[in-house]
Amino acid sequence: MKRMELDEIDMQILNILQKNARMPLKQAAAEVNLSSPAVSSRIQRLEQEGYILGYQAQVNPIALGLYTKAFISLEVAPVQKKEFYPYIKKCKNVVECNCVTGDYSMLLEVLFENTMELDRFIGELQHFGRTKTLIVFSTSVEHRGITL
Repeated sequence: MKRMELDEIDMQILNILQKNARMPLKQAAAEVNLSSPAVSSRIQRLEQEGYILGYQAQVNPIALGLYTKAFISLEVAPVQKKEFYPYIKKCKNVVECNCVTGDYSMLLEVLFENTMELDRFIGELQHFGRTKTLIVFSTSVEHRGITL
């Protein structure tokens, strides 16, 4: 099945939703100069075509007591991936896990209350292979949507 082509209005709608997915439909429609039903129809099509994967709230980790953010590179042997993937999906402190190229095969973004908890987790990860950890001091650009 061929995906639909995005026009300028579709891209404007995607930009609007990335900035504020809770924006009232009427307000979004006014911004793109269409009726609310037309924008609703376009959003539904964008969801069905897989351009919009879902909606979520952006939560402040510090407000939840998660003060330590880190990136962990992990070397996982190909034969261990069958064991590794189910394990890592269950780890609630793992925000993201990517299979990457380079000296390490996995790159994880994690959030913990403190460095002691991070250290314990790294010890668990070393069951799968060697690690390299970068602790984040500050973030100059937060995760943001794709500018269209």
